[in-house]
Amino acid sequence: MVNLQINGKNVSVDSNTTILEAAKQNNIKIPTLCHYPDLHINSDCRICVVEIEGYRTLKTSCSTPVKEGMKIKTNTPKVLNARKTITELILSNHDANCTACVRNMKCELQSLANTLGIDVNRFENVLERKEIDDHNPSLVRNPNRCIKCGRCVDVCNSVQGMHVLESMGRGHDMEITPAFGRYLSGEFCTFCGQCANVCPVGAIVEKDNTDIVWGKLHDPSITVMVQIAPAVRVSIGEEIGLESGLIDIGKMVAGMKALGFNNVYDTDFTADLTIMEEGTELITRIKNKGVLPLMTSCCPGWINLAEQEYPEVLPNISSCKSPQQMFGTLAKTYYANKMGKKPEEIYVVSVMPCTAKKYEAAREELTSDGNHPDVDIVLTTI
Repeated sequence: MVNLQINGKNVSVDSNTTILEAAKQNNIKIPTLCHYPDLHINSDCRICVVEIEGYRTLKTSCSTPVKEGMKIKTNTPKVLNARKTITELILSNHDANCTACVRNMKCELQSLANTLGIDVNRFENVLERKEIDDHNPSLVRNPNRCIKCGRCVDVCNSVQGMHVLESMGRGHDMEITPAFGRYLSGEFCTFCGQCANVCPVGAIVEKDNTDIVWGKLHDPSITVMVQIAPAVRVSIGEEIGLESGLIDIGKMVAGMKALGFNNVYDTDFTADLTIMEEGTELITRIKNKGVLPLMTSCCPGWINLAEQEYPEVLPNISSCKSPQQMFGTLAKTYYANKMGKKPEEIYVVSVMPCTAKKYEAAREELTSDGNHPDVDIVLTTI
């Protein structure tokens, strides 16, 4: 154990601990932007600087390990002025139209600026507007809101292993982008959405299709059906103040009905169907000496990865559609026939926890009649 002082408080922590971790363990708040749990420590933003007795310059708490006898101060005038200046410089090259951003009131940069009392930026805005990349069904990348923290690059490269995003250029001209400034749709992107999940601002977000669904809900000529993924039943409760992990299907179904959906279904229904179909396919392959082992086709991110990086495993993947797509197929065929409706009179909405499901629904081959998609639109809860 290492003994040190943080803001005059004596603390003892493990010798492998950073100053940031030591402060967190003792309920001392040090703000960060580029730091994120389970990602590499890059010390890019410098927001987490602290003052250490005996050191001439400020040190980044996220990358500085503790030492015996250290005396650390996290809120001196020198520290606060440095954080404020850095934040103002970031804001000077940032699209600060917060009310038009999906991260408004949930933005780490906005929260930091409020904490530091930045009402008026002392620096002139030097933002050079760049094109917004919305050329795919899953994600929107807005470089005008990017603060170059590097989180998305790290999670894409180190965790997901896709290497779609990179830091290009140097200094003021540095930007985070796919290689050669291409669109995400032009790269080997699986649309897993992890880049959007770790982004502290609104630089990468899920594509919002709620306006389209609102229009369909108010069209009396269309039957709007919604399927809800199992994970959503749990995660949605936290958003409405319920206890974490609590499943409350009744409230969710009642809410969907109140919004105007004609039918509400649980994707568990077609997940069971997927298990039966994949089981049948497995038995058939075993009897006929087909390709084994058999791998599930439920995850569109996994399918994208196999198609782009590991085509040799494609013969091992099940020919079955995913539970989401099976539901859409049944809705547009079996259900439509039972109700005496045409496929175009049925509109299928999916509520899923994964942005790759948006890409999956948009695939041209996932249709029952060649004209109407199995699933018309996907709303995600990233």
